[in-house]
Amino acid sequence: MATNKDYYEILGLKKGASKAEIKSAYRKMALKYHPDKNKAADAESKFKEINEAYSVLSDDQKKSAYDQFGHAGVNGGAGGGNPFAGGFGGQQGPFTWSYTSGGGNPFADGGFDDAFDIFNQFFGGGFGQAQRRSQYRLSVDFMDAAKGGEQTVEVEGKKRKIKIPAGANTGTRLRFDDFDIIFEVEPHPEFKREGYDIFVDKKISFATAALGGDIIVPTLDKPIKIKVRPGTQSHTLMRLRGEGVTMLRGKGRGDLYVRMIVEVPEKLSNQQKKLLKELESLEN
Repeated sequence: MATNKDYYEILGLKKGASKAEIKSAYRKMALKYHPDKNKAADAESKFKEINEAYSVLSDDQKKSAYDQFGHAGVNGGAGGGNPFAGGFGGQQGPFTWSYTSGGGNPFADGGFDDAFDIFNQFFGGGFGQAQRRSQYRLSVDFMDAAKGGEQTVEVEGKKRKIKIPAGANTGTRLRFDDFDIIFEVEPHPEFKREGYDIFVDKKISFATAALGGDIIVPTLDKPIKIKVRPGTQSHTLMRLRGEGVTMLRGKGRGDLYVRMIVEVPEKLSNQQKKLLKELESLEN
């Protein structure tokens, strides 16, 4: 469950902190409260709060919405807030790390591949229950990551059949006997993913926006018909529950958000101009 605490306060920062300050504070706090090294009863919950705070404050769009609307701005609860900030990546379990698409990897600079590298560096080579293992990054198709799939690759001289679990994201790690596979999800030409939610832009005509009507929108499974309400404004979001990504290690699916982009015609016929002028006179 998302925290209601102030994200800046969680990281020991003041509002308006720079990206460098946010990244530095996150590194310090993550090292301090990681459950593998901090055995305090509240270490795990604090570590999750730290990751949640960083996933928002490290993303320019989410941070802007949070600064303006607070938690409502990043949870879709404020009218006019930032609906694209929903869904946090980062920590997906007390000992499993995966990166968010927005904030990226705060440990990337300075020669560290990921969070495991920096913990190994600080704590003498041992992380969790094993020494550092061989890691291989595998590029996977967007749809295979969202719905599950399979890919055959050659690892350490042997062909391996890699099963891609539904809900996998960039940074998701599969552990084998003697190596790890880390997924890197390829972008999609239409869909944008945030956690388990999917966002897609749909262009609609000026007339459809004003009068309402039916449109066909793409989903992860198949195109579906939805109704546009009369008077729809450009960039209005429509939420389709359960049409998002299958949840990794869980049940259910995220949501699909359709953003209506109203197209204003660049060239109008004389008849169209006449009708619009009549409409303008009625509005005045």
